[in-house]
Amino acid sequence: MNLFNQKIKNSSKHKERKKLHLFKLAFLLCITAFVASCSSDDNNIEPPRPEGITTTKQLATYLENIVNTTEVPGFSVNVSVENEVVFQESFGYANIANQTPYTNQTINNMASVSKTFVGAATAKAIEQGYFTLETEINDLLPIAISNPKMPNGSIKIKHLVTHTSGIVDVPETYIATNYYILPGEDITTNIGSILVNELGMQQMEQVELDAYLVEIFDEDGDLYNLDNYLEVLPGETWAYSNDATSLMGYIIAYVSGESFDAYVENYILNPLQMQNSTFNLESVDFQNAATQYYDTNEAFPIYGNHGYVEGGFYSTSDDMSHYLLDMMKGARGESSVLFSSEYYELLFTEQLADGVVPNAFAENHGLFWYMKDGNLMHGGNSLGVSTHIQLKQDGSSGFFIISNMDGTFTGNEVKWEEVKSLITEGIEEYISNNS
Repeated sequence: MNLFNQKIKNSSKHKERKKLHLFKLAFLLCITAFVASCSSDDNNIEPPRPEGITTTKQLATYLENIVNTTEVPGFSVNVSVENEVVFQESFGYANIANQTPYTNQTINNMASVSKTFVGAATAKAIEQGYFTLETEINDLLPIAISNPKMPNGSIKIKHLVTHTSGIVDVPETYIATNYYILPGEDITTNIGSILVNELGMQQMEQVELDAYLVEIFDEDGDLYNLDNYLEVLPGETWAYSNDATSLMGYIIAYVSGESFDAYVENYILNPLQMQNSTFNLESVDFQNAATQYYDTNEAFPIYGNHGYVEGGFYSTSDDMSHYLLDMMKGARGESSVLFSSEYYELLFTEQLADGVVPNAFAENHGLFWYMKDGNLMHGGNSLGVSTHIQLKQDGSSGFFIISNMDGTFTGNEVKWEEVKSLITEGIEEYISNNS
């Protein structure tokens, strides 16, 4: 893990990345007109309403109707109460053209639900004594990182895990230089052409995490940009940041002496017996993975993220069921699988003053988990991926949704929110009627 000390200005990978065309993230959300949307008679059917769902059979029928009346390709739902999975089924297709069913064993990218695993890894690293929430990041990193607009501000671990560091993503660089298309993928399709020619994504090998971050945070880096920083002191302002999350992952890797994906495997996945989950893209079994769809007519090429910590976790519904149950037990103070109970408590403890997090988003923040309406939750959206995980703050119940539906392009984000709302309403109706 010593590449963070080196400039990669003369490396071949770096030269390839300099050729990228940089486009604003907003362009990604305004590009639907370039892609033909799916339309079918089924889409005119009125979606079901979640009324009187008391049995798992009724819940399954309700969710099956969502597949038949919306544009979601496939999805998996898990509902857990106390120490038991009370419902876990999958619907629709992992691959539409091949009529491959979406199952509880289907591998799916988890998008920003990945950040909850960064939270767990942070709690583990604190338990191991590598740092505390009050530790300044420059006490841990091999090079100094500071906000050029607030050079006297001290960025601490607690700021990275609550999105209050003052570090933000730069739209012009985040899509074009963080996302990449795997070699061998077909980029001559309509959506492939858009990703490459309009959004500037490149077909290439993955750049190492430290090499990617040094270009963003070192003043001599080619991706260094004053727009990566807000003119605020750390802790003052909440601003969601993928780059800051990737930096948190790198810090864990640097202080532990192992890659972030290996650290998570050793201390999070193995204890929870999540054998089909990984942050390591090379370990993903894409033969059993869900195809990631723009719409039900067109799929994205397989892609990755150089800053993979923030959204590059792959898992299955079966594996995620272990994770959800342990998080629920931890919220109740009943688990010591990953770390002692005090660190589960730390994971879910409100870290910010009232009003720092925008009310429209949430009420407060734990370690990446956020609190809203008595729930701990996190959502995720990436190209052809939409996910959500949620549990009661008292750990009494919880659920997750994993889907290969796009929720990023304009129009698709509205469709996904509608689908997520329908699924959530059905789940909550079932839980309410069985409490």
